[in-house]
Amino acid sequence: MTEMTATIADLAPMVQIGDPAPNFQARTTMGTVSLSDFRGRWLVLFSHPADFTPVCTSEFVALSRAVDRFDALDCALLAVSVDSLYSHLGWIKAIRDAFDVTVGFPIVEDPSLIIGRAYGMISDRSPDAATMRSTYFIDPEGIIRATICYPATIGRSVDEMLRVLAALQRVDTDNVVTPEGWHPGDDVLLPPHPDQAALLEEVEDPRWFHRTRPDRKGG
Repeated sequence: MTEMTATIADLAPMVQIGDPAPNFQARTTMGTVSLSDFRGRWLVLFSHPADFTPVCTSEFVALSRAVDRFDALDCALLAVSVDSLYSHLGWIKAIRDAFDVTVGFPIVEDPSLIIGRAYGMISDRSPDAATMRSTYFIDPEGIIRATICYPATIGRSVDEMLRVLAALQRVDTDNVVTPEGWHPGDDVLLPPHPDQAALLEEVEDPRWFHRTRPDRKGG
């Protein structure tokens, strides 16, 4: 059975960027887990509509093969779906047997939809979990920093998940922002001028509103 903390019931139906990630405790394929167990490192929490489905299987195979890449960014993975723990265990075995891949992250059971509804992965009006393919990037302080949501028919991109994670970590290191399609090592952008005087000092620069610099971490 999934056990939720008392505070989760008081939250709005959909969490937003900048909100504390609702805590929960639940059974997983790797034992009972609390979201707070991951405090101190990054976490990607992601939902999937159902076990033994083609799109979800493709995602889990790809994510399992990329666990080391997430580890290199000090980030854990945690999956959640409405299926039971025993369904999860059977699916993990089937993935290993069919693809020679071991799923190296916990999968949470959420048969009551309490986690899915608390995070806004599924509408209160939805009769089932078919809309659940949401991803939440949670920082070491337990704050939701980014979200990505796809319909059940569209698979996620592991490369994009890693790119977003790296960009979030990059902007935390100093006063820069990242441009479209940024990857580690690419040029970064300087934030907008903070005041009129600073802007007028660069009046001769035709790109004063789009200032780039080489990616130098921390400076």
